[in-house]
Amino acid sequence: KVVAPNTVSVVDPQPAVMLDPETLVEQIRLLRAQMEEVTPLTPAQKRTLRAKSRKHSDAVLASTVNVIGALDNVALALGQQPEEVRRLQADWNRWTAVAGELRALLDGVDGANLVRRQRLALISAQAFAIGTQLARDPANAVLVPHIQEVKRLKSFANRKKTAENTPSPAPNPAPAPAQDTTTTKA
Repeated sequence: KVVAPNTVSVVDPQPAVMLDPETLVEQIRLLRAQMEEVTPLTPAQKRTLRAKSRKHSDAVLASTVNVIGALDNVALALGQQPEEVRRLQADWNRWTAVAGELRALLDGVDGANLVRRQRLALISAQAFAIGTQLARDPANAVLVPHIQEVKRLKSFANRKKTAENTPSPAPNPAPAPAQDTTTTKA
């Protein structure tokens, strides 16, 4: 059976190739190297640019491009031709779709990793509980140092949390003025 290039065969679907994290990181880096503009911004810069761009709706931007094309003097004053601005607008639309897909991918990866972490925590708690029970039997003495290490690490982690959560001591109140205890008889 001959299949035209760039078409998918319905009869023989190919299984998806699953990528390990290291391969995926490598491919993401290659992809980033192939992109023209990747501009990392600080959170403050992003806030500033978003605040400025919120002032202009998509409809306002599109209508303004028409202003540039309506009179050559506007384009001359800006130093921008309407075609260039329309291309910039089209690029913005296309890259917005890319950003949305990347966000969805990142959300999926984050969610899957949170599930992995939760499963790992559950397995860890179960292993500790089972190990603690088994370590009571002298025949399983090999577990004792491992259980002690886990207990030590847990107590260390708990100490950090309590140190972070303790409120700072209240400032000492100013002493109250001394009261005159002498009484005068009239």
